[in-house]
Formats: sequence, C-alpha cells, structure tokens
Amino acid sequence: MASSLTNFTDEARIALDTLSGRAAGLFSPSLRLGVTGLSRAGKTVFISALVHNLIHGGRLPLFEAQKSGRIARAFLEEQPDDAVPRFQYEDHVAVLVNDRAWPDSTRAISELRLTIEYESASGWNRLFSAGKLSVDIVDYPGEWLLDLPLLGKSFADFSREAVELAALPVRCDLSQAWRELASTVSPDADADEMTARRLAESFGAYLKACKLDDRALSTLPPGRFLMPGDLEGSPALTFAPLMTLAQGRPRSGSLQAMMERRFEAYKTHVVKPFFREHITRLDRQIVLIDAMQALNAGPAAMADLERAVTEILSCFRPGRGNFLTDFFSRRIDRILVAATKADHLHHESHDRLQAIVRRLTDRAVARANFSGAAVDVVAMAAVRSTREGTVKQDRETLPVIIGTPLKDEKINGETFDGKTETAIFPGDLPEKVDAVFDVSGSPPDSSESPIRFVRFRPPKLERTAEGVTLSLPHIRLDRALQFLIGDHLA
Repeated sequence: MASSLTNFTDEARIALDTLSGRAAGLFSPSLRLGVTGLSRAGKTVFISALVHNLIHGGRLPLFEAQKSGRIARAFLEEQPDDAVPRFQYEDHVAVLVNDRAWPDSTRAISELRLTIEYESASGWNRLFSAGKLSVDIVDYPGEWLLDLPLLGKSFADFSREAVELAALPVRCDLSQAWRELASTVSPDADADEMTARRLAESFGAYLKACKLDDRALSTLPPGRFLMPGDLEGSPALTFAPLMTLAQGRPRSGSLQAMMERRFEAYKTHVVKPFFREHITRLDRQIVLIDAMQALNAGPAAMADLERAVTEILSCFRPGRGNFLTDFFSRRIDRILVAATKADHLHHESHDRLQAIVRRLTDRAVARANFSGAAVDVVAMAAVRSTREGTVKQDRETLPVIIGTPLKDEKINGETFDGKTETAIFPGDLPEKVDAVFDVSGSPPDSSESPIRFVRFRPPKLERTAEGVTLSLPHIRLDRALQFLIGDHLA
C-alpha cells in the first residue's frame, strides 16, 4: 500500500533527501526512530523514560550494551531538523518526577536527538574508533498515520467506508446524529458553506465520541478532525463523507463537488507532506497501543484496534536495503508493537497480554500483506506506577497491584482522592485469546469487564543518600531498547 502513496516526483524528492542524510551520516552515524500510537497510548511517557534511563544509567538488564558496561555516556544534542518542534523532554520529566503527574499527550510532531557513546563489542571495530550513535527520536500522533490510507482512496471510497463503519453496532448510536443529518442532504444540492460546516462538525463530534473510554475505538480518520492544530476552521477540514453520492461525475458547483475538492486538498496539503517529510525517513518504528483500554471496552473495540494496526502497518515502507540502495531510500527494517500499561496488571497476566497483542499483530500483518521487516511484540510499562503484593480474602490469597489511583478514578463505586495508596485486584485476562476478539455485535457492559482498570499516578522516585534521584522504574523498557537499537551498538 505504501507504494501507492507517492508518485515519481515524490520519490525523486525522497531520494534526494535520503542521499543528503546518508552523506552526513558517513561521519556521524544516526538512526531515525519513529514513535507513534493512538492517543493515551503513552508516547510522551515512553520517550521521556527511554531518555531518562539512558542518561541516568537506569537498570536495563535486557539492553545488552548497558548490561555489559559498554555505554560510556548518553546525552542530548541539537536535533538535525530545525523546522520540527523539539520534544520538550525536560518539561515532561519535571512533570513526571516533581508533580507525579502524567505529561500532556502528543498533539503534533516533535523530535529529539539522543547521542550514545559506547565501546563496540567487536575487537576489530574498537581498533578504529570509539563508537558513537545519534538516535533521532520522531514523535507523532497515530491518528495522523491513520490518514495515510486516504491517499489511495477517492472521496467516494472514503464516504462508502465511513458510512459502513458508522453503521456498526458499536458505533451506530454514536453516529446517529451525523447519519440523520447527512441523510437529509442531497449530493447534487448547491454548494453551501453552512451545510458543509454542520456536516463536518457533526461528523467530528461522532469521531470524538468514539474515542471515549467506554468505546475506546481506534480507526477514526480523518485524524486532523481529532487533532486539527492550526488547521481548525480551514476549508481543508470543513468536509465530511456523504450518505448518498451522485452517479458519475458530480455537477460543478454542487455540494458533492465541494466535498470532493476539499477532501483532495486535505490529502495534498496535509497528508502527503507528512508522509513524504517524516514517515519515509524512518529506520525503525515502535507502535504503542493501549490494549488495556480496548480490552475494557470489549471485543468490538479490540476488533477496531486490529483494524487500526492493520492500517498503520500498511503505511510503512518495510524492507532491508543494501549498501547502494540505502543511499537513496530508507526502509524500516524493525517494527515493535508494544502494549503499554502492563503495570496495571499483575505479572501473572503479562504473558496473556502479550499473547493477545501477538495475535492482533499477526493478523494485522497478514491482512496488510506486510513483509520485509522484523516485527515483534512486547507487554511493557515505560514508567511503572505500581508494585505487586498479595491480600487475603476469606481463605483465598489474591495477587494485587499497589499504587495511587488518579483523583476521581472509580472502581466498584469507590472514588479515589489522588493521594491514598490502594491495593487493587485487577482481575485476570482471558486464558483463551479467541474470546477477546469474539465480537458480540452489541456495545459492551463495563460491569462484565474481565479486568478492573484504573489509572495511577506516577511513582514517587527514591533518592540516594547523596540526594540523587534514581531513574524511572519500568517494565521491559530494556527489551524494547534491545530490539530497536541494540544491533547498532554491537
């Protein structure tokens, strides 16, 4: 699918950009790591924890270069792209450590360069020079990535698929207002700005409702309807799918002609530059998913998450090049799909969470006809906000997680104050993976959820006797690091 997103001119520009970047990399090796995920998956926390642990020498036993003591130091440098906003690492860490609060989620693209000085494990390589690798971390919203398939679709395709999704049982009540409004509109009516605005606002409200916790749906293009940024109110965002379409080419000056023109403008001026300037320059990629929230919402949300991961994988340019082709074209050769917030479960359920994500990812890979890159999965927590314990209930000993729930979080009728540490029995994930994807066709009943999911505050960090703050605790962040960059530090 990725090959259909560009034309010859785009490919020529991509080749020139790649050649320029590779030439610079001959003297200063670098790796571009893409970090994406749908909202609240934990992208900002992941990047902050990754950088914090490497700079402060955190416990990373599965990250071979750190475990063997070959990393001399890690530090931040100026990023290579001056036109891209900097990822505000210092601000995010201050919120995590000092305020014990979660930083604001990703709303736009940002970048950070982390440079690692290391000693190669190869005696031959050590003869020539000390190792140095700059990791350019590119943070971008997954909602924007889900727009890329629009490049290969017409307005008619977009409308047809949007109407089909809106009619699904898990969405039909949320989309009712938009569907009722759209059904009153004739595609052949004269173009009218207020009609276009009402349709766009109603469609956007439906997409936003799909994101709420009780549904936790993921496939919600166009992504800028959820995160408009400086495009809010522009004609490029004032369009919506139509319930009915004119036969053949729409009449000039009609509402459908207006919608088609704005849909094409959205692709040309918003979606394509994002793909060409950012996605095509990546070497490695991690996709963070909030499988816990989807599990809470039910099988329909899990099926929608699988659909979203399929769309995401279809947008990447996978493969392994050779010495010559790498000068003109970047390919992503490793992709990690990570289920975040594993600290909200007892470790006895981590294997089940990983098995669920493995099943979801394998099916998405097959559906996207994706090949050429190594794909792995992990259940992780970039910042561990809980610890484990046991409690006795009657004659039974239950495994629990202990942490401080966020203010106003609720479970079993109890509302937490954001200050009190609490032990919670999170429940068990289904032993049979198939049960998670068994779509019943009706909206979920949260009272029947197999897990009790609440959000916790970040942990209070311990300090050494000298007053030095220790690194952020995590679950399997080291395994993610080893897969994503470990081979470049060998």
